Amino acid sequence: MDSALLSIITSFILNNESKIFDPNINPITNGSWYKPIPGTSWQWQLQGTINTAYNVDIYDIDLFDSSKELIKELKKSGKKVICYFSAGSYENWRDDKSKFSKSLLGNPLDGWAGERWLDISNEALAPIMLARLDLAVKKGCDGVEPDNVDGYTNNSGFNLSATDQLAYNKFIANEARKRGLSVGLKNDLNQIVELEPYFDFSVNEQCHQYNECDKLLPFMNKNKAVLNAEYNQKYRDNVNNARQTMCTEANNNKFSTLILPLNLDDSFRYDCGDL
Repeated sequence: MDSALLSIITSFILNNESKIFDPNINPITNGSWYKPIPGTSWQWQLQGTINTAYNVDIYDIDLFDSSKELIKELKKSGKKVICYFSAGSYENWRDDKSKFSKSLLGNPLDGWAGERWLDISNEALAPIMLARLDLAVKKGCDGVEPDNVDGYTNNSGFNLSATDQLAYNKFIANEARKRGLSVGLKNDLNQIVELEPYFDFSVNEQCHQYNECDKLLPFMNKNKAVLNAEYNQKYRDNVNNARQTMCTEANNNKFSTLILPLNLDDSFRYDCGDL
């Protein structure tokens, strides 16, 4: 057994915890980590050279690809930095790819080359994800955006349940907060009511396109930011005033909505907050 995993298991046993991924664990609530509020402005870029010129409150950038110096530069200019990593998928280009045993790897993610779903019910993932959270602290991130935390609703290759997902997501959130990191819930709309207490903000994709924005209101009702991105071409081209109509709805809900390219490379950007 991996020594790091053995240490974690021992620690949980000593603290009377029977499982590392426990769906009944209480949220960590005491701490002074960053807690973005509704209407917080943001920029989301995960590919290419980061454009640091936007006058926004938050930059959401890749944990592995962003240097400590870049993060320091952004923070020096008054911005908060959220660091993206995938908590629910294996990516074959990451620095820690060798840590994932074959038993953890499931089906490919549709449309995303080099990615495979992870068995989030397997507690062997714990030390890998804890190391990623520790890297976020080391680099100076203010918070994290763990992606792909809805594997149970996808063709993952594993028999994952909603309870498995809740347990895993709660584990990630609590461990982030233990490290003083803000943590965002990425999509996983069907579990928002139960997960909201564990997360400090929401990162959502395409709730306007799919008429799902009402599911995000539990975050808004607790004065927590909803950072939303839309990709539909009609919003970019403003077909029949689609952009204005969507942005008016977003602004009325105090969602922080951007219209972005799917690969998040900053090739274009429309901010509903500018309307």
